[in-house]
Amino acid sequence: MPMLHIRRALTMPRLVACGSLVLLSACSYIRPFKIDVRQGNYVSQTMVAQLSPGMTQEQVRYIMGSPLLVDPFHKDRWDYIYRLSHGNGSVEERRITVLFQDGKLSHLEGDVIAASGKAGSSEPVVPHALDIGSPSGSASGAPGDKK
Repeated sequence: MPMLHIRRALTMPRLVACGSLVLLSACSYIRPFKIDVRQGNYVSQTMVAQLSPGMTQEQVRYIMGSPLLVDPFHKDRWDYIYRLSHGNGSVEERRITVLFQDGKLSHLEGDVIAASGKAGSSEPVVPHALDIGSPSGSASGAPGDKK
């Protein structure tokens, strides 16, 4: 009988070690949750639609918020940059540049496109100048509308 007791004593630590290895190997399949990280100024289509040529810098700041970048060498240029890093690793970036002439809104440039009414459009975003109408009136107010 003493031999049976010794075998049990030797197999119990082996079982614990094997069980521990199985549990540790399962940990490699568990991935931590990663949050979405938003940085910069979010610029919506509604904000861009409210802009019109001839607006003062204060009016633009009221609608769009403070710009992320104001170049000290180019006081008439404001850059609004937005970056969204998804937890799955994909990155979404948007950039819009507001240009002033003599303290008044001149035009916009960037990769924010006019709303097409379709959520999640698969079309690539290409940087371009946005048409915000003319200061003389008869502006439709919708960016991207050509006259």
